[in-house]
Amino acid sequence: MQPMPIDATASPHTRRSLLLWPAALALLSACRQATTGVRVAPGQTVLAFGDSVTHGTGAGPGEDWPSLLAAKTGWQIVNAGVPGDTAQAARSRLAPLLRAHRPALVIVELGGNDFLRRRTHAAVKEDLRALLQAAREAGAQAVLVSVPELSLLGALSRRLSDADLYADLAQEEKVPLVPDVFSDVLSNPAWRADHVHPNAAGYREMATRLHAALVEQGIAAP
Repeated sequence: MQPMPIDATASPHTRRSLLLWPAALALLSACRQATTGVRVAPGQTVLAFGDSVTHGTGAGPGEDWPSLLAAKTGWQIVNAGVPGDTAQAARSRLAPLLRAHRPALVIVELGGNDFLRRRTHAAVKEDLRALLQAAREAGAQAVLVSVPELSLLGALSRRLSDADLYADLAQEEKVPLVPDVFSDVLSNPAWRADHVHPNAAGYREMATRLHAALVEQGIAAP
């Protein structure tokens, strides 16, 4: 980036602002960079922790994204998806799973059922924060999967977007984020079984894009 020329006739306040401008842009760019993770080797245990979309509702046995991701990575993925689960309720079931499986990685996909129950984004964010922190305290790294925002515009346009809280939380907690995958799949009628669940093709797309994101973040091998 070329330095901005500074007018010698500018006020001292203006000159200070112009001098600080490149540093401010560099800081903003650094904040927007994706958080990278630690490589998880084939054979290690990974916990897929979520709701019905992690469970695989809408497709047949073995067509859920955790099973498909396991085939791509060689990881031993425990599918801990519970249909109807909320980020709030999930807080009580994570600790026993962490003790039982001692995963190297926890992939968190939750929040959709909280949105359906009209819980505030602030409350959902804090529940998800507690899950991420519990995973880290157990010695696992965590990855957060963004979930679509419920909105009238999204319903009318048939184009869903991630709830903003996921990007904010990932930045605050310094955890890798997988954005857009869930929203893009549910925005495509060919990839969904209903308005909230992918079908088999949708889960294949989710697994492919989750794998690509985890490779980019240094967590999965190419």
